Amino acid sequence: MWQERRRYSEGYEAKPFNSDTNDSEAQRDRTRIIHSASFRRLQAKTQVLGIGESDFYRTRLTHSLEVAQICSGICEKLRELYSFREDYLKWIPTLSQIEAIGLAHDIGHPPFGHGGEVALNFYMHEHGGFEGNGQTLRIVSKLGEYSPEQGLDLTKRTMIGLLKYPVLHKEVANYSSACNSGTKINIDAFKPPKCIHDDDEGILNWLLEGLPNNEYALFRATKLNDKGGLKAAHKSFDTSIMELADDISYGVHDLEDALSLQLVTFRQWDDEIIKKLPPNSKDAISKEVDFYNEKLFSGSNKDRKHAISKLIGYFIPHIKIIEKDEFETPLLKYQAIMSDEANKILDLLKDFVVKHVIKRPEVQVLEYKGQQMVLRLFEVLQENPQRMLPTSTYMHYEKSLNKKRVICDYISGMTDSYATKLYNKLFSPQMGSIFDKL
Repeated sequence: MWQERRRYSEGYEAKPFNSDTNDSEAQRDRTRIIHSASFRRLQAKTQVLGIGESDFYRTRLTHSLEVAQICSGICEKLRELYSFREDYLKWIPTLSQIEAIGLAHDIGHPPFGHGGEVALNFYMHEHGGFEGNGQTLRIVSKLGEYSPEQGLDLTKRTMIGLLKYPVLHKEVANYSSACNSGTKINIDAFKPPKCIHDDDEGILNWLLEGLPNNEYALFRATKLNDKGGLKAAHKSFDTSIMELADDISYGVHDLEDALSLQLVTFRQWDDEIIKKLPPNSKDAISKEVDFYNEKLFSGSNKDRKHAISKLIGYFIPHIKIIEKDEFETPLLKYQAIMSDEANKILDLLKDFVVKHVIKRPEVQVLEYKGQQMVLRLFEVLQENPQRMLPTSTYMHYEKSLNKKRVICDYISGMTDSYATKLYNKLFSPQMGSIFDKL
């Protein structure tokens, strides 16, 4: 079931799981992802800090490469840990499989990071929604260039590994009254729920074909989030591995960028990390406080990298497999989780990055600027589709039942630099020529 592709689904006979044949299918998925335009565009999309500010810190592309590498490390460690458990070993993803998922996990993110995501949802919240992970599913299943109708035509296992939130926008959307204000100056109320787009319900149904009816309904269930809204209650085994790798990269690698650019001070680190470590803890930092204090703030790239690598090496062995008794399907039953101690340390690092990097006014100004550019581009394109859209995109627009979705797909596929150039070409009097190459 999990090696099935949409394009070849009729008469497809799945091979025994974890055979060489199935790994070659995962290798094919990884190859298609690496050679896709959407993957290449990640080199010019914002991770945390704006593109062009420096040649050192991470873009979406380098982040995705690092997540894939951490995914591989987690799977290798799980194989060592559970070498005696044939049932687990059979389902721990191969390196090709988990790397495909790690590489592709962010290909749906629009220009200008989460600012761009909110801007697109501002126009889409009544038309099926827009969310970065939902757009990833659209790319691999519809928009990718491998197949005219099936996108990158990946296997079910890779696609379900990319499915962080197996719920539709209409099932979890609950926008506040602020959404009726009509202003575009502050559109924070349009932050999308974690979901896939309503337009892609058919893809979700195809992905979960073959599950027992009770497990289909259970996997699609929702629960309350921290803010009283709804979110997906479950994820697949592969997704749980990928999300842990993503969190580790977010907390540790983004910290490295902040340190290299001197966005955080030793006093902040000491007050908000060192002094908040659990007492008598045996975590990596507590055991070697002097080492991390010295290496992270020495000013040497080599010292800093040594400490960052060691920190990542601490988190990976603290991941184990648990079982969800409500499921019988192994890919849904098994879950990778991090120990409580390690998770607390990672949460400290992630909160530190949010406070001192992501929420930093200088970063927020650039994100806001990008957000406003996306809003303006959408506004102009939807009012002048025939004049402004590329010919091939306009052909899709004419045929589409959800015309806003076509515009949304077009803008979300732009890099930061492409969107900026198009904006300048449209709105800067000194810019623009028929010979311009966007």
